[in-house]
Amino acid sequence: MFDKTFLKINYIPNGEAESCSDTVCDKEPERNHHIKLNASTNTGKKQHRCVVCSKQFVTQGTLKIHLRIHTGEKPYNCVVCGKQFLTNSNLKIHLRTHTGEKPYSCVVCHKGFRSNSHLKQHERVHTGEKPYSCIVCGKKFKTKSHLNTHKRVHTGEKPYSCIVCGKHFYTNGYLQAHVRMHTGEKPYSCVVCNKGFQDSCHLKEHERIHTGEKPYTCLVCDKKFGYKSHLNRHEKVHTGEKSYNCFVCGKEFLRNTCLQEHERIHTGQKPFSCVVCGKEYGKRSHLKTHQRTHTGEKPYSCVECGKTFGRNSYLKTHKRIHTGEKPYSCVVCHKEFTRNYNLKIHQRIHTGEKPYSCVNCGKEYKSSSHLRAHQMIHNGKNNKIV
Repeated sequence: MFDKTFLKINYIPNGEAESCSDTVCDKEPERNHHIKLNASTNTGKKQHRCVVCSKQFVTQGTLKIHLRIHTGEKPYNCVVCGKQFLTNSNLKIHLRTHTGEKPYSCVVCHKGFRSNSHLKQHERVHTGEKPYSCIVCGKKFKTKSHLNTHKRVHTGEKPYSCIVCGKHFYTNGYLQAHVRMHTGEKPYSCVVCNKGFQDSCHLKEHERIHTGEKPYTCLVCDKKFGYKSHLNRHEKVHTGEKSYNCFVCGKEFLRNTCLQEHERIHTGQKPFSCVVCGKEYGKRSHLKTHQRTHTGEKPYSCVECGKTFGRNSYLKTHKRIHTGEKPYSCVVCHKEFTRNYNLKIHQRIHTGEKPYSCVNCGKEYKSSSHLRAHQMIHNGKNNKIV
């Protein structure tokens, strides 16, 4: 027995009965109507073949829709924006972008979707289901489109190319985001601060700054992150992996950006300069810290006494006044200090080192502050340190 939904009724206009040519179906012919079992249902075959790419289909109608991919025909137009579609169903789904209608909702989180297929894909977020797997590496995916895109990693196929610079991409989405680098277009903007972005992914990541959302959690220490890349970088702290090596001194780094900053020590390159005084720095972060000397900005404040600082490191050192913590101790006399700098000056008592000398009389001192006090003698000012 076959389900009636699989039966196709063919009307014979001249009223003549026709024998069934399907060897699987033994249905007797009837006058005016002939019930013919679709051969593709009986045998599992797809009888309708595309003359362009040889892809096969169960029905003639599905083949007809497929052929539009080759011909470029898009017979269904949106009356609002003029966008064209291959099928009427795709047009209907698109129209909901204008009306805002989202008739399909998730029973778990109640999020709404414009199409049932999008809802089904979303539900896998809750179930964890990944029904599509790569036959090469076994990696699994929630959607078939994600699997197809992933396959290009193995094949090396990059079918989308930039007409400006010729760079190739795995997906059209990556290409469109790249093209905006040339045009400067930033169509996605934050509703909180109005900052513009070239793609929706970067906007979503940015919005977490305002919401405080940190959806990525370290399985080792439970630390949370707003960005997947930040989690990946953090995990290397636990594994000890340092993938980036300096070719000069062999020092290893967790991040390529840290390696690039380090290499400037060897090259002497200082690409970041202050627009006020022209002072140059090897790191952008050092320039930002320096610029606060001009602006007077002190963004780091102590929760105990309210004192503000231009650097976070200064705030951390200051907090030790309240906590009493002295993490730096002398290996000779075991005296403890709140700052490593103070420990180094103290150690000169034991070593006798005096690295600061007066250019006028040659007298030497253990610290630069003592040297400055001494130099006041030559400047005509009294000071106890001679």
